[in-house]
Amino acid sequence: DISVVASALARSTTLKVLDLGDNGSKIGDAEVKLIADALLSNTRCKLQELFLMANNIGDDGAKYLAEALCHSNCMLQTLILAANNIADDGVKYLAEA
Repeated sequence: DISVVASALARSTTLKVLDLGDNGSKIGDAEVKLIADALLSNTRCKLQELFLMANNIGDDGAKYLAEALCHSNCMLQTLILAANNIADDGVKYLAEA
């Protein structure tokens, strides 16, 4: 359950890599919002690599991630989103982050 993962991420001060890729398309925009909110709320987050490839993430999910990337708390260096449903608008959000 992504809500459990997001809850743990919101409190983690040591996790550096999170691989939720190729998850049977179970992660969509709503689930990505939980992850992005967790990144935004954790002022001591150390997450550097987030793998979300081969899920069901669309433009809204990309927007949530872009908002998290812009925040000063965010330490992500690698974000993998290949094989999702992100179109031009989603790419634009991420490029501007």
